[in-house]
Amino acid sequence: MSMLTPPGMGGKYRVTGAAYPRMSRKRSRRRIVLAVLGSVLALALVGYGALQLIDVFWGDSSKRNTAAGGRDCPTASPGSAAKGGPAAASPAAAKPAVVLPQPGEITVNVYNATPRAGLAKAVGDELRKRGFVIGNVGNAPADFDKKVPGTGILLGSPATDKAAFSVLGTQLAGVTQQTDARETADIDLILGDAFKELNTKADADKALAVLANPEPAPVKKC
Repeated sequence: MSMLTPPGMGGKYRVTGAAYPRMSRKRSRRRIVLAVLGSVLALALVGYGALQLIDVFWGDSSKRNTAAGGRDCPTASPGSAAKGGPAAASPAAAKPAVVLPQPGEITVNVYNATPRAGLAKAVGDELRKRGFVIGNVGNAPADFDKKVPGTGILLGSPATDKAAFSVLGTQLAGVTQQTDARETADIDLILGDAFKELNTKADADKALAVLANPEPAPVKKC
């Protein structure tokens, strides 16, 4: 027995040289397997999160809208468009043109409430050239004479077609509308101190076109 061998230890534990035997525990295979599985799961979660971010910021518009505001813009389905349903109709086509009275159907009395001489006649002559029927022309009644600081007043019956007021209003800007007790369909145009001249015929025609074909409300962009 060597002197390095502790008492009572013989056989396979006998030390015959100058080195001590190394006694170590075998590594647990279970720990290695769990560590590998944990790493794989962590990598999978990171990859899934990256894909979600890419889908939100570079995906289609509906997903971006949902992520940003929680709302999807309404879109027409291909089936409804193919069948020609309500979703396929454009807003402009769905709104019909407004039927307006022609200038020749509107009788206008032109009154001058300003100190400018001959103003009512000049305006009446121009409106006649533009197709309006001209009735009385002269100075404004005492209730309005020198008492209209604005551009003018359109005065008519409560039963007068409002579209007639609108058509006459395209000829000059800034007029106001009032009604009185008359029962006829004629309209008084009372010229005020701020009146300078009628709109040009080209501008008046454009205003009439817009009045007859109002633009549809703008569609909300997504």
